[in-house]
Amino acid sequence: MKKLLIMCGTGIATSTIVTGKVKSWLEENNLQTKVKLFQSKISEELGRIDEYDIIVSTTLVPDNIKSKVIDGVPLLTGIGKEAMFEKIKEQILA
Repeated sequence: MKKLLIMCGTGIATSTIVTGKVKSWLEENNLQTKVKLFQSKISEELGRIDEYDIIVSTTLVPDNIKSKVIDGVPLLTGIGKEAMFEKIKEQILA
């Protein structure tokens, strides 16, 4: 089972919205049994990034972890969300 972290600046507002949308998408695509969701704020996760298989963030991340993070802003704006979900799906099935 893959560990998917959704994080934002405070771990409250935008990460809650994104978590709900990702959870619905996982269920619609029958992927919910392949992923365990986690939600947090970036400041608590920087030292534990390697513990997760997939990371979605709605906030800026340091350059040293950018390659490991999927931008979650499309789930807030609606622009590019299908491409973002495709990236998540690729990592789930990898």
